[in-house]
Amino acid sequence: MSLLPYSLTRPFLFGLDPEHAHELTLGTIARLQNTPAQCLWAQARIADPVNVAGLKFPNRIGLAAGLDKNGRCIDGLGAMGFGFIEVGTVTPKGQPGNDKPRMFRLPEASALINRLGFNNEGLESFIANVKRSHSFRAAGGLLGLNIGKNAITPIENAVDDYLIGLEGVFPHADYITVNISSPNTKNLRALQSDEALDALLSRLQTRKLQLEQQSARKVPMFVKIAPDLDEAQVGVIAQTLLKNGIDGVIATNTTISREAVQGLPHADQAGGLSGKPVFEASNRVIRLLRAALGPKYPIIGVGGVMSGADARAKLQAGADLVQVYTGLIYRGSALVPECARALAKV
Repeated sequence: MSLLPYSLTRPFLFGLDPEHAHELTLGTIARLQNTPAQCLWAQARIADPVNVAGLKFPNRIGLAAGLDKNGRCIDGLGAMGFGFIEVGTVTPKGQPGNDKPRMFRLPEASALINRLGFNNEGLESFIANVKRSHSFRAAGGLLGLNIGKNAITPIENAVDDYLIGLEGVFPHADYITVNISSPNTKNLRALQSDEALDALLSRLQTRKLQLEQQSARKVPMFVKIAPDLDEAQVGVIAQTLLKNGIDGVIATNTTISREAVQGLPHADQAGGLSGKPVFEASNRVIRLLRAALGPKYPIIGVGGVMSGADARAKLQAGADLVQVYTGLIYRGSALVPECARALAKV
């Protein structure tokens, strides 16, 4: 248990603009990580080792991409007890993202809406931050690096950005995630369609295999998909993953649906909805993927995990590992060991 209960800090943070609170929190963690002050939020990691995609995860609970887009806080966030951390999405060039305000809380639904738009400092800065981190991985934690395309890059040239990202992060990643499912970059989700996905993954897998041969190390590659897909679309994606030899899939990103939050303040804001309202939609996609991909294909489940019971439900739906993000904002770091303990009993 951390020395600073989240119940004391949450009222202050929730009194701030959501993005300001986010940046204040990350800035504090970045400054204090790997110092004695880290004891304020540090927690022992629950040991529940599991092998997935050729990697040994210390436990099944990870941090989803999006919270630490620039990889500034890997060690500090890792000290909360995560078995793995995913940072990014990083794009080849730095970009400011969409206009502010672009993040909104829906506390009645334990949810967030964001339209950040891959705001990040770019690949060079991201890699420098990753290389500075040390304690989390030294203690056995695994690091996923999430790559995307720049907003100004035409969708027909998207593969060029993903190849730049792949080559840049490959030497530093335990696994790589290809993000084709953010709703906040124009036309990005079109890459989930049949021919576009096949073309993209074919190029990326070919290059990844070359990099693996040159470096004599294996780096699994995952693809992150949306919850707003019907059964036929999930089936096509599953077959495309298998056809191209992709190592795993992350289900899911945020949703563009507002069905679960109609009438709530900010519900009509554009962007991706995360938190409790995406829980069932994510589980539905996980179940469809498991049925289509077979019992052994690696699936990371993410979306609406607010408790240990929610984490167990992801495994019951077919996931091998579970990630959290919005739940961490509403529940604080206590959510991490709670989920890890719940999954250790499965």
